[in-house]
Amino acid sequence: MRILALSDEESKYLWDYFEKSKIADIDLIISCGDLKAEYLSFLATFAKVPILYVHGNHDGGYEEKPPEGCICIDDDIYVYKGVRIVGLGGSMRYNNSSKFQYTESEMKTRASKLWLKIKLHRGFDILVTHAPAAGINDGDDLPHKGFKVFTSMLDKYKPKYFIHGHVHLNYSWNHQREYKYNEHTTIINAFEKHVFDYDIHE
Repeated sequence: MRILALSDEESKYLWDYFEKSKIADIDLIISCGDLKAEYLSFLATFAKVPILYVHGNHDGGYEEKPPEGCICIDDDIYVYKGVRIVGLGGSMRYNNSSKFQYTESEMKTRASKLWLKIKLHRGFDILVTHAPAAGINDGDDLPHKGFKVFTSMLDKYKPKYFIHGHVHLNYSWNHQREYKYNEHTTIINAFEKHVFDYDIHE
């Protein structure tokens, strides 16, 4: 299954210079937040596959005008072709400018509310967030610090993939597009766009 992950910056390749052939082989689109609703709605008019999204810390406008034709997976599990996908959007709370900012304790509470759904689904395969996990390609400043609870979820459930945004790859040469964590999980920074193949037969 070929997945297109998006985050933080609208891709001119997919918007300004769009051609249907560019997404013809895509089976699933996942947005990790901080993208214009119009951008996701635009893609939804051409994509014949689900477009899933979580909220970024700058997505307050989604409350009045959410992306049309897209599916919010915040605080939920979405199963597609047998792949179990958990969504937890938002960033670390650093001011009061957005609803989608959380303290570590608040994010931990959100994650704990998913416990029963995760148990009923016998775990999950992909964790989708906006912010990174603590200590794994996150930033030094409070707005871009990762959540410890995400690291705990990776350690406990060992998903195949963890996809996030928020930390732009052009912020620092230290930030990596892909990173292998504990041999079980591939972490992907979805900044702008990234395509990867998920083996549903493993």
